[in-house]
Amino acid sequence: MQHPDVITSMQNPQVKRLVRLRSRRERERDHVILIEGARELNRAVGAGLDVQDVYLCPPLYSPEAADVAGRLPGRHTHLSAPAFEKVSVRDHPDGVLGLAASPTPTLPEPAQDAVVVVLHGLEKPGNVGAIVRTADAAGAAGVIVLGRGADPYGPNVIRASQGSVFTVPVVAWEEAPALEWLRGHGFTLVACTPDAPRPYWDMPLTGRVALLLGTEHQGLPDDWREDGAVSIPMNPGGGADSLNVATAAALMLYESARQRHAQLASGSRA
Repeated sequence: MQHPDVITSMQNPQVKRLVRLRSRRERERDHVILIEGARELNRAVGAGLDVQDVYLCPPLYSPEAADVAGRLPGRHTHLSAPAFEKVSVRDHPDGVLGLAASPTPTLPEPAQDAVVVVLHGLEKPGNVGAIVRTADAAGAAGVIVLGRGADPYGPNVIRASQGSVFTVPVVAWEEAPALEWLRGHGFTLVACTPDAPRPYWDMPLTGRVALLLGTEHQGLPDDWREDGAVSIPMNPGGGADSLNVATAAALMLYESARQRHAQLASGSRA
């Protein structure tokens, strides 16, 4: 049975607002983020975000959405399937979408073995989201997105991260304050760049380390390469001369985790 107050009109003010909020400029103007997907919205709630409005479409529910929908906080509004598909940013929506107040995350006081990821100029939401997800899985202390790259809380970054943007601190900073924070906290800056002669597994990645990644075509500015640069060796007999930046980030993060584990194991045997 259809919900008695379901919104069906594409001209409804709430539907028109949700369409408008697919734009980063509009979200920033309204100080909200758009979170689509049952898993992502559930993780946002679990992280303490202020979810204000939830939009539901039971005919589109996935099993996970059916389980989560009734437990979500905020005002609940039902949309028809055509109306929900109109506001969705996905090809196959699961019938759950929410609006939350824009988060204002900060990086915590770093531990002595903290690893952070610094992203310079990355514009593709899929790459940024995948890196945030890997940073979360590898135990990184945070992710710094420099300048006006991909919106770290845009709906496509949230989706690609599987909601990890709500469980690992992700901040958008300009270059100068980011560099000041990292230097002030004693981080070693390790830039991943194709022209570096040193392979990444030969670089010490323990202690406070910032792993720096840029775009494949622009690379990283000199200011971010002062402490050292590493590369990911390519098969000389192959045609590939670089890796996707999310893959490069995963290799760097897990090499750092491997070195830390080895250091702890060595210390325990001493």
